[in-house]
Amino acid sequence: MTYDVTLIHGDGIGPEITAQTVKVLEATGLRFHWDEELAGMAAVDATGTPLPDATVESIRKNALALKGPLTTPIGTGFRSVNVGLRKEFELFANVRPARSLVPGGRFENVDIILVRENLEGLYIGVEHFVQIGDDPRAVAESMAIVTRAGCERIIRYAFEYALKHGRKKVTIVHKANILKMVSGLFLEVGRGVAAEYAGRVEANDMIVDNTAMQLVMRPEQFDVMVTTNMFGDILSDEVSGLVGGLGLAPGANIGTKAAIFEAVHGSAPDIAGQGVANPSAQMLAAAMMLDHMGELDRAQRMRDAVADTIVRDNIRTRDLGGSASTEEFGRAVARRVA
Repeated sequence: MTYDVTLIHGDGIGPEITAQTVKVLEATGLRFHWDEELAGMAAVDATGTPLPDATVESIRKNALALKGPLTTPIGTGFRSVNVGLRKEFELFANVRPARSLVPGGRFENVDIILVRENLEGLYIGVEHFVQIGDDPRAVAESMAIVTRAGCERIIRYAFEYALKHGRKKVTIVHKANILKMVSGLFLEVGRGVAAEYAGRVEANDMIVDNTAMQLVMRPEQFDVMVTTNMFGDILSDEVSGLVGGLGLAPGANIGTKAAIFEAVHGSAPDIAGQGVANPSAQMLAAAMMLDHMGELDRAQRMRDAVADTIVRDNIRTRDLGGSASTEEFGRAVARRVA
């Protein structure tokens, strides 16, 4: 069987880390047909737009994409490619794992999956100014919109993820004590869904500010976390910080029409072309793609290979305290996968 996947190399270090990731994916023994498309600055240079129609059509056809980091042109009127893709393909679930890999950090027992609702809440961008007297911008108002259907979809996704991946607990993160409607609805729906999984997946709920504190005091108490859009945006970066930052942070955007997998970090143009970028996050994102495809054993082989290359082989790029090049790291992971 051959898997059809849209491949977006990305900007900056994107082509370097994506090339090594493709090498590791093919070392698993799976066969891929890579439909290579453009997005970001590379697409602007070639087509005049950061998200060409050909790229959108490719993802629509394949329903699966591996994407390198992109640069959104600043001050040009172009919309964010990531936001555009979320809306186009209803990518309602942003999934961010954080797992301790490198010994010697503050925490060595972190293994958290954060599931963030991706389409609702404050980030929908419904906002306006209110004029008072002669000042047309005297008051700014922003509206958070949360739907019962959206809450149920993301929370149920988190519980199903826990079942599929052998996770034991889901924590529902909210601010229902203050935001009694928009966050209260999320909590209400969450408790209802949790009751359906009683006896199979443990559940609890926690106010977001307490969650932020608990994460840096006892992160081992968390397993799968599910929350709304803005809280998820903030907490996902905090969780990544527990394990050394975004260099080891993969992400998945799962939707009703497609699934897109990517490294969470940016395109790092300052080191592009130097061969020193760490491809770990992109490789771990590719392992998440294999999970989504149902190739669970090969996905775990990839995760284990990345971890063993760093920890057992002590082959590390310079951001992890080593001297290996991007290509040397890629070759080492590919050897272990094969």
